[in-house]
Amino acid sequence: MGSRRHEHPWHGPSLRMRLTLIASGALFVALVVGAFALTTVLSRTRIDALDTVVTDRVATVAALTEDDRLPEALPVAEPGEIVQLLDARGGVLATSPNASRTLPVVPLGTLHVGRGTTVGRTTSSAYDDEARIAVRSATYGGQPVTVVATVPIAEVRSVLDALRLALVMVVPVLTLLLGLVVWLILGRALRPVEELRRGAALVASTGGPGSLPVPRRDDELGALARTLNSMLDRLEAGAARQRTFVADAAHELRSPLATLRASIEVARLHPEAYDTAELAVDLEAEVLRLQALVDDLLVLARVGSGSSERSDVDLAAVVRGVLPMTTATVIVQGSGRAFAAEASAGRVVRNLVDNAVRHASAQVTVTVADGLVRVDDDGAGLDEADFERVFERFVRLDEARERDAGGSGLGLAIAREVARELGGDILLSRSPLGGLRADLRLPLG
Repeated sequence: MGSRRHEHPWHGPSLRMRLTLIASGALFVALVVGAFALTTVLSRTRIDALDTVVTDRVATVAALTEDDRLPEALPVAEPGEIVQLLDARGGVLATSPNASRTLPVVPLGTLHVGRGTTVGRTTSSAYDDEARIAVRSATYGGQPVTVVATVPIAEVRSVLDALRLALVMVVPVLTLLLGLVVWLILGRALRPVEELRRGAALVASTGGPGSLPVPRRDDELGALARTLNSMLDRLEAGAARQRTFVADAAHELRSPLATLRASIEVARLHPEAYDTAELAVDLEAEVLRLQALVDDLLVLARVGSGSSERSDVDLAAVVRGVLPMTTATVIVQGSGRAFAAEASAGRVVRNLVDNAVRHASAQVTVTVADGLVRVDDDGAGLDEADFERVFERFVRLDEARERDAGGSGLGLAIAREVARELGGDILLSRSPLGGLRADLRLPLG
């Protein structure tokens, strides 16, 4: 059930679509906010300009009034601008050319006249629906008068309405255009990702070796593709080793099982010629060989689990601990310590000593130092070309097969893999004794 969830295709929006929608949405929001800010700033700027016009106008007319220099027609500059001089009853004493002498621009009772100039908005103008107004008190001929100036804001409203209409039409168009551009750019940028996906799908569908296409540009996607290809190579190499290991294990198990079966068949068919004691001796040897092979396979299966606890280990004690398991005479010299799992280090040393004893003529020497266990024998040794080959699983050289047909071919393979799991390694070289030297190097605490 766990693997079936990977078979369902993805029907949601693609990454390209999601990124395009996010970018387009962000642009739309930015344009709307910008349009609102633009119209607000433009409105305030234009209103402030009109306020400045009417403020300056009432100040100019008030100065003319105070100096008794009123012209026949009060001066104006802006289109639609009106300025009037009203008496205490609201009558028009003077006006600009574009207003009537009998119709005040604003009823005097609606005006708020204080000290200085008062500026605001009015909808009581007799000439405009909405206008900006400035009011200022003055004295004319010894009598209090009021200077009123207005300028319509209909033109400002029209400009702003036109701008808003244009923005309502432009913002969606710009959003769509940018969305299209983002869609095309993302399609180009994500093309290597799609090629990687197709390559991975092809590898998954064939179930065999394969590699992913590497983009020509040396960027993050190229590095990802190379890393994934390296991972696929390692997985394929591991799968190949596993297939080889399974095939070799099956081959190695076949021999003792065939021997056991043959012995049982002979004992069953010829019980008078094959007594129980002789059968037990023959079966015991093959059972022990089979048990040793299975134990080695279990050790290899556990390598890499990382379950062993490491500590400061006395290497000389480790070596002496494995010597009772061999019947040969082994010379131990030196002392040293290392940071390792004692049981794992003991298995490596035992395998190395057993291998040396198996191939030695008469002498095996174990030298211990800090982070080092060196095993020398006086056997026939190996060719340098075989120094690495002997660490392969189920490899037994011809000389080894002649002298010890019962070996599983896993001893040195297990030793090196366990040593590397401990953070060390095993290196082979020629021994001064004439045989093989195996150096187990382990990390120091």
